[in-house]
Amino acid sequence: MEAENTIPESEEIKSVHPVAEAADAVRREMAKVLIGQNDLVQQLLTGLFAGGHLLLEGVPGIAKTLSARVMAKSLQLSYSRIQFTPDLMPSDVTGTSIFNVKESAFVFKPGPIFGHVVLIDEINRAPAKTQAALFEVMEEQTVTVDGKTYPLPGPFLVLATQNPIEQEGTYRLPEAQLDRFLFRVLLTYPGLQEEQQILKRFRDDFSNRLFEQVQSILKAEDILRLRALVEQVHIKDELLDYIAAIVYKTRNDSDLYLGASPRASLAILRAAKATAAIAGRDFVIPDDIREVTVPVLNHRIQLLPEREMEGLQTSDVIRRITESIEVPR
Repeated sequence: MEAENTIPESEEIKSVHPVAEAADAVRREMAKVLIGQNDLVQQLLTGLFAGGHLLLEGVPGIAKTLSARVMAKSLQLSYSRIQFTPDLMPSDVTGTSIFNVKESAFVFKPGPIFGHVVLIDEINRAPAKTQAALFEVMEEQTVTVDGKTYPLPGPFLVLATQNPIEQEGTYRLPEAQLDRFLFRVLLTYPGLQEEQQILKRFRDDFSNRLFEQVQSILKAEDILRLRALVEQVHIKDELLDYIAAIVYKTRNDSDLYLGASPRASLAILRAAKATAAIAGRDFVIPDDIREVTVPVLNHRIQLLPEREMEGLQTSDVIRRITESIEVPR
């Protein structure tokens, strides 16, 4: 049974229509370049308004990097791109202290991570030491160098890409780092009609001039204001219990040896609120929770090795768990 789409009259909630209008505007700008990828665009918008980082995973050539670039272009925010390689050092990401001869003192030179939107391309190509440099950045939005902490600009959003099929020169991301991504977005090949549309759109545009037509429409203060509206979206206690039941059950499932943490529960809560606001609603319904559960959990749980060898997918387990729990009325 679906939850009632009502909220108590006593609740004073600001209208979230500006969130829905902003989401539609960004969609229109991204559609100038991208074809299809509706789920990806929806999840990018959810991450933007929920304040969460996204990991884009898929085979080469399906617009992972382009999607992140187009998203950043539609926002009036500072943007930087970091190409991860096996020889990349933590200071190449966070920055370092340089001795200033004139002042006879060390001066901190910020690294490329100091931006509003940071694209990390092929994140799994850097070793563990460099990956560890992202832990503080992604969770606390600060960088500590030589005992001094430097805040990053807000809003701050990491869009990372990785290729799941290449093994040479890649490193497995630590579980603690994966847990800091709101979503892991799994991209697939486009359909035949979409492939035809791609060819027709770019047959006279080898230099990607369409990218320059994307307008920057949201400023930093706009996004922070919209995030504040998302926080005000109402969610009933019964739905909070529903989220808790889903996450708790991952810790006791016979197909899993690693379940999800309370951070996953909070991620589902934030993402569900953002999903509701993007849809123009001031309240969360069960469908919002079910929509975000797989991308929130698919990188936070791990299958037993024998189940993985049998071809079982984490998404299959997540859907089974979700369907086994009664939906609040």
